[in-house]
Amino acid sequence: MRAALQRGRAWLRFGASVVATVTLCAATNAGAQTTALVGGSVYPVSGPPIENGTVLIAGDTILAVGRDLEVPEGAFVLDVSGKVVTPGFIHANAQVGLIEIGSSTIESRVNDNHVAAGLSLVDAVNPASQLIPVTRAGGVTTVISVPTGGLISGQAIALSLSGESVDDMLVLAPAAIVGRANRSARSYAGGSLAGVFSRLRTLFRDAQQYRDNESEYDANRLRELSASKADLEALLPLFDGELPLLLTANRRSDIEAALRLSEEFEFRLLLRGGKEAWTVAPKLAQAGVAVILDPLENIPTYDGLQTRLDNAAILSSAGVSVSFTVSEEYNPRLLKQQAGNAVAYGMSWDDALRAVTINPAEAFSLDSILGSIEQGKKADLVVWSGEPFELSSYPEMVMIAGQEASIRSRQTLLMERYRDMLSVGGNQ
Repeated sequence: MRAALQRGRAWLRFGASVVATVTLCAATNAGAQTTALVGGSVYPVSGPPIENGTVLIAGDTILAVGRDLEVPEGAFVLDVSGKVVTPGFIHANAQVGLIEIGSSTIESRVNDNHVAAGLSLVDAVNPASQLIPVTRAGGVTTVISVPTGGLISGQAIALSLSGESVDDMLVLAPAAIVGRANRSARSYAGGSLAGVFSRLRTLFRDAQQYRDNESEYDANRLRELSASKADLEALLPLFDGELPLLLTANRRSDIEAALRLSEEFEFRLLLRGGKEAWTVAPKLAQAGVAVILDPLENIPTYDGLQTRLDNAAILSSAGVSVSFTVSEEYNPRLLKQQAGNAVAYGMSWDDALRAVTINPAEAFSLDSILGSIEQGKKADLVVWSGEPFELSSYPEMVMIAGQEASIRSRQTLLMERYRDMLSVGGNQ
């Protein structure tokens, strides 16, 4: 199973590179159909903004970006003058595809297993979810959908918000192992957060013992371990550096304990929540730990008394890679609004744009194909009516893998229906 996982992840990264190369060669050498977005203000993220810029797209891949580019003869040209072009946004901690209406449609957890590292969400994704078009209409083209509950919740997956099937949507699975070290996790470890880290240490040591003594385990000559074979096996990519641990922790003491845990077991740590992360910003920067947070969380709780609205700004200024999430699982469409509020509370505009594009791409090892407008990357783009973080701006076009994606949803259909009814009634 481990070998298959390694091969699968290696194929995914290698395959993305090969597809990009083949597509570019086909476009260049065989005259494949090219699309050109011309005249807009292009924010590539990988470099400075390009006024009156051009983005050339061949198939599902970005062919070139720059100013005064020659548009190939026969290209389909879209004039986006006066508009802003950005990479598609990436929501770094979502429930899209897994949740619809309250507790009746939550597919992201297993209630009877507190250690569910082997839980894959792939079979739980609903491609017909009504949250998908709503989220896409907010300029989000990729989400990291995560499991919930327990001590080790399961495996996060990366989904593209376009496609008729899960196979069409799947970008990377698994993308991370997801765990919790916040107050909600105490009930799985004797009611103490010290117990949470003690149990995590035991679990990780058992996973390493299983790795080193697999034949003994299979022959039933090893002591009983603290998780099932499937869950222990699913944890092994952490120690091989293939997957990060996405761990929820909010208090300073818990964040520092998480740092010690990652140093002890030598895995890559991603922190989510991070209400008091600003208090240890230099430590997080030095350790290279990325933080995924809701920039509007500022209400003190016992799981974060020192939370503040400039958390993202302080972290970013200290050199920490920050990505944004929306705590309300029904409103991932508000990601741009979160970024705008982070700017209002001191974060630079450029850092806020990185927080919804390249930073989450790097955190989940997707930056070779997503997160910026660069040659060879997937053509996930958004054409905005104006500055993306302004409340009045909106996506006029969302492009995923080089194809225009619908930004109509149940919400827009309802709005149009009742608007038209009022219009008819007013004429009578």
